[in-house]
Amino acid sequence: MTERIWLSSYPPGVPADIDPGQYRSLVALMEESFQKYADRTAYSFMGQEISYARTDALSRALAAYLQGLGLAKGERVAIMMPNVPQYPVAVAAILRAGYVVVNVNPLYTPRELEHQLKDSGAKAIIIIENFAKTLEQCIANTPVQHVVLCTMGDQLGLLKGAVVNYVVRHVKKLVPPFQLPGAVRFNDALAQGERGAFRQPELGPDDVALLQYTGGTTGVAKGAVLLHRNVIANVLQSEAWNDPVMKKVPAGEQITSVCALPLYHIFAFTVNMMLSMRNGGKTILIPNPRDLPAVLKELAKHRFHSFPAVNTLFNALAHHPDFNTVDWSNLKVSVGGGMAVQGAVAQLWLEKTGCPICEGYGLSETSPSVSCNPVTSTEFTGTIGVPIPSTVMKLIDDEGREVAPGQPGEIAIQGPQVMAGYWQRPDETAKVMTADGFFKTGDIGVVDARGFFKIVDRKKDMILVSGFNVYPNEVEEVVAGCPGVLECAAVGVPDERSGEAVKLVIVKKDPALTEAQVREFCKANLTGYKQPKLVEFRSELPKTPVGKILRRELRG
Repeated sequence: MTERIWLSSYPPGVPADIDPGQYRSLVALMEESFQKYADRTAYSFMGQEISYARTDALSRALAAYLQGLGLAKGERVAIMMPNVPQYPVAVAAILRAGYVVVNVNPLYTPRELEHQLKDSGAKAIIIIENFAKTLEQCIANTPVQHVVLCTMGDQLGLLKGAVVNYVVRHVKKLVPPFQLPGAVRFNDALAQGERGAFRQPELGPDDVALLQYTGGTTGVAKGAVLLHRNVIANVLQSEAWNDPVMKKVPAGEQITSVCALPLYHIFAFTVNMMLSMRNGGKTILIPNPRDLPAVLKELAKHRFHSFPAVNTLFNALAHHPDFNTVDWSNLKVSVGGGMAVQGAVAQLWLEKTGCPICEGYGLSETSPSVSCNPVTSTEFTGTIGVPIPSTVMKLIDDEGREVAPGQPGEIAIQGPQVMAGYWQRPDETAKVMTADGFFKTGDIGVVDARGFFKIVDRKKDMILVSGFNVYPNEVEEVVAGCPGVLECAAVGVPDERSGEAVKLVIVKKDPALTEAQVREFCKANLTGYKQPKLVEFRSELPKTPVGKILRRELRG
């Protein structure tokens, strides 16, 4: 085993290893918290507080409803919603009923949604009505038989809920007309479940908890299979890592975290929702982080201690004129993940909040966290930190051998948080796992004498837009279907706001093809962050002698 040189860089009190065997399943972790913290607020949403006891009761009723549909243990249930209280309730219900959570990006196009529902084999979906039109357009081609339909106001009480739903539907016009015959309303499903019987299934650490979809090198979205023990391990690793500063929260004060990252993203799923559940914390649910005035208005109402976010959000908030209406003085940890944190943003955040951004690194395949800067550090290191407890990282060459000290190599990871493999893709799993059980990330890194890792390049052509993976192959495959396109290539180019942006280079088949037509086609088939920011037409694409497109030459 690689010598763990980084342990000497751990803050005092952080253990070298955690014990993932503390819980048999995520359900055991959640049920412990439902009992222990019953009276505490679990979620705060649009002025409404939802207690642990209520989350317990609602998720038990929904679990009974799902079991009443006759789904067998291990069936997949998709969730397609923004950060609303029904999300954590749905997650708890699906897991408690013995099923597997399939997290879906609510902004997906019908094409993207269809692929994920077919690939996962999801028989049921819990979806918010804002995106029901997308489901309507593809449901006939999927295995989905049961639809539970939520609204923004479901859990806000009769009067406030009705007002919120009216505004969402008729003022903001965020719900396109749709038809989903047979769909059951969320509150009706709860009522049915309350009358039904809930049977506690036998769950163990090796049962599948969720399918977390990611592109991978081929660009076809694949489900990373995360077992109950993978997510439990990462919750306990994150807790141990944050402990040196979280211990400073005054006794008797509930640990509160801001959840502005979408819960369908594994970062928020584990580091916000599940970690908060473990320590009896309160989670402030932010449904739309792009609405900065609304985010700051919400945060001004709370004392909070933890704020996981991506570089773009830290940057946008710090530059907003309303930034100082919020009391940032209780903030103990700002975790930067999903994409590289920029030095200038870290500097500004520290000046304005007094709390440094602690950059970490992780992937869907690792539940997600694998390394992080010490939470006690006061300066920005420009690195992804050191491996967290029970985690080993090494740098390898193309043959899988460890590289000499000081040399760049592909980052490979071993730890209890590493996935079981890709869903029904043994060939793809074999490509990323080494014989000795390390996961190959495709990221090229270097490590210093203290065990701090830094990413210097990417092996694959993936584009990272505001923390979301965009695979050129997928963009190219879609654009190739656009009438008038002969061939095309997608590459990532630096972008001040989002870190990288998609640049699309096209060779026309039809001279009349316009940029507007290309953009319209992309909008119909690709979710927002995958759409090209730059579109360029050329007479030919640079290629190798065997005809492979040289993407690197198109970046300039």
